[in-house]
Order: sequence, then C-alpha cells, then structure tokens
Amino acid sequence: MSARRGIFCALDTRMVDQMKLATFWGGIHPPQKKDFTVSEKVEGYLPTGELVFPMAQNIGAPNQPVVKRGDAVLVGQKLGDNDGFVAAPVLSSVSGIVKDVTARFTASGGSELCVVVENDGKYELDPSWKPLENYESADPKEYVKRIREAGIVGFGGATFPTAVKLSPPPDKKIKWLIVNGVECEPYLNCDNRLMVEEPSKIVKGLQLVMRLFPEAQGVIAIENNKPEAISVMTEEIKKQNASNITVRPLTVKYPQGAEKMLIEALTGQEFVMTALPADVGCIILNARTTHQIYEAIAEGKPAVSRIVTVTGEAITHPKNIHVPLGTSVRELIDLCGGFKEQPVKILSGGPMMGLTLRSIDIPVVKGTSGILALTKDSAHLAEESACIRCGRCVAACPMGIVPNVLNKLVLMRDYKTFEEKGGLNCIECGSCTYVCPANRHLTQSCRDGKTTVMALRRKAAAK
Repeated sequence: MSARRGIFCALDTRMVDQMKLATFWGGIHPPQKKDFTVSEKVEGYLPTGELVFPMAQNIGAPNQPVVKRGDAVLVGQKLGDNDGFVAAPVLSSVSGIVKDVTARFTASGGSELCVVVENDGKYELDPSWKPLENYESADPKEYVKRIREAGIVGFGGATFPTAVKLSPPPDKKIKWLIVNGVECEPYLNCDNRLMVEEPSKIVKGLQLVMRLFPEAQGVIAIENNKPEAISVMTEEIKKQNASNITVRPLTVKYPQGAEKMLIEALTGQEFVMTALPADVGCIILNARTTHQIYEAIAEGKPAVSRIVTVTGEAITHPKNIHVPLGTSVRELIDLCGGFKEQPVKILSGGPMMGLTLRSIDIPVVKGTSGILALTKDSAHLAEESACIRCGRCVAACPMGIVPNVLNKLVLMRDYKTFEEKGGLNCIECGSCTYVCPANRHLTQSCRDGKTTVMALRRKAAAK
C-alpha cells in the first residue's frame, strides 16, 4: 500500500468525521440511472414450462446433480450439492419432473451442467421445510446448518456461500456485522426496493446473525441516494428496539458496495487484497441475504427466488420482479413488455460489472441482480486512442494500483511484471475505463491479465 494512498485515507477519515457521511479513497460518479425502477414496487411472477438450474451458482466447487431424469421434485428439494467446505446446494424453485440433466448456456457465456425441471405449476413445498424449532432461543450453530441447507449465498452478486462466511476461524474476533444495502451499480434497485418494502425481515435476520457474534455491532449501510430506504430501515430499528443496530448513510460513490471499500468507509481500516473481511473484524451480508436468512430460519423457506431489476433504455416497462430461480430471462423481458427499441447490448447485472449476454434464453440464477438492455446511444463505446498519461485512472482506482501501466504490460504479454505490479488486486469495477479520456479498455485488459496469470499458475501446478 503506497504512502500516498495512506495519506489520502487519513484525510478521508477526517472528512468523514466532519461530513458524517462515510466514503472511501478513489472511485467515480457515473450517472445513477435508477429512476427507471426506483418507485416500481416489486411484482411477483410464477413461470410455466421448464426451468433450468445450473450446478455452478456460487463461488467454490460446482455442485454435482443428485437427481436424474424422470425424478419428481418439490420446491426446496436438493438438485445438486458437493462435499466441499466452500459450497451451497442448488434447490428446486418449483415442483415437477426432472426433464433432463444436461449442458445449457448460462450468463457466463458458456455451457454448464444444469438440471432441467418441467414445472407442474403447483409449487408444492417439500414438507421437510419447516421453521427451525424455537428458533429465537435455539443454538446459533443450528442457524449456520440451516443457512447451508437453504442454499443461501451472497445475493449481491458475489455468491460466496453464507454459511462459510458465518464460520470464521476461532481466532477472528468479529466486531462489525454489516448489511450491505449500498447497491452502487447504476440502474439497479432490487436491494433498494427490498429495504423499502420488507425492512422487518432484514432487521430480524441481522439480529439472528448477531446471536452468533454477541459482541459485534450491527450496521446497515445505505448510500445517501436512497432516502426512503434509510428512513424506513431507521424506523424499523426503532420499532424493534434494536439498539445494537444502526443505519449508516454513505456518500454516493461507485464502487461503494465492494467489500473492501465498504469496510474502509465504515471502519477506516485498510487491508491487503489477500485478506478477508473477518481478518479485520468484519462480516458483510447483502440485504437480500439477511432477509433470506430470516425466512429460512423463522419461516422455513429455502433460498429459491430473488428480486431482479429488469431495466434500461431498451425495455418498454422496466420493473423489479420477484422470480423463482431457473426462470428464463426471456420471460422476464416479455413480462416488461419486451423491447421498445432493439438493444445493442444486454447485461446480467449493472453496466459497470455486469456480464454481456449472448442470449436471453438463459436462466435467472442466485447472482442475477438485474437484466439491463441498452440502446445504441446508452451503450456507445468509443474507439481507443493512445494513453495521454493524465493519471485519471490512477486517481479513480479504489485499489491503489496503476491501470495504465497494467494495461501496457498485458498488451506486451509481460504477465510476470503484471503480477508484480499488483494486477491480481484489480476488482474489475470499471472505474478506470470510465474516466479514461483516451477510451483505453483498461478494465478489460486487467481481466485478461488476471485470467492468464491464473491459467499459467494452474499449468505450472500440473507439471
């Protein structure tokens, strides 16, 4: 970590004390574009026909199917699992018959092993799913077991298995339990609407998690461009008399919702990229994840659905939709009235870190926070020109690395120096590319560099 960056962080901390709005070093201010759906209440949708469930829906080893063609399944029944520690099962969101176990295209751009279920339209819940008995006084360790059984992961997009996150090594003292309600990606409102419409379950879910870490302080972090969510969550905390939980409004700045940036903003702590939040006393849970924890423990509901923001200039009627996992993206777009203008790009997620979709005939998965359809004007990407060494990418990078240098190293295929210069620390937030006046594809080259370095490591390890 550079001395220069340390100085700026010290200054930022003093500024936070003065302004009472936390933030981090670096970052950018892209247009929010949230007006499309900020006031759109969450609509429920139950699909018909077949649903597709990829086995790889979380960080860690992909699951192996535990059902076969012809099997009858119920809502909440396990379709895939593995014995690894960093794992979360995939559960059926519908009742019906397993139509196939085969490779299907997904948002990743490639094909993955999937279980295909023919929906019978009844949505019958597996009878084994019931509220945890005497859950308010139960051994908190039972919570972790239930969270894993429910297939709960980080619903903000990272999809790290939540049961693993809530099982830090014994020597890690957790001081802060942070609910991430930042949602700093432009266009998206799925977490915002959840906080506005169902704050009770978020607060109650956090209180349950706090039983695992009784000495921790609960913090609900929300960017200041969500005043209704801030007000509603604050009132809910008062209503539940949850004195150990506070709402912290944050300065509107991207990528405020990244774990490292959020910890820096709220606690003033910096830590190396190889460290985990638990190493500095923090556990961060997405708002939807905390909501789902409550439903799994107190209501006996498995994690088989999520809210998806379907939006963008090309969508006829943008909406926030509560949808079963496995539903086709095409169905959601049709539910929004289809395209009012032919999109030139469709993303899974937001415009900064979302994945470009090659097809809309793919399923909604645990990490699908949004479907964004962009027109020619909104998706314009200018041609690259020579770097003018202005330093804007360096000032914007929240990780304190030098994107223009890393870009040059990747183009030279000097991956050893790329790694030495901290290339693997890039979080691919897109801030550098956004501010570059020469339109250099900095984020893309860093992503290519990271992919190549990891491939070279695997190749070396296999020898």
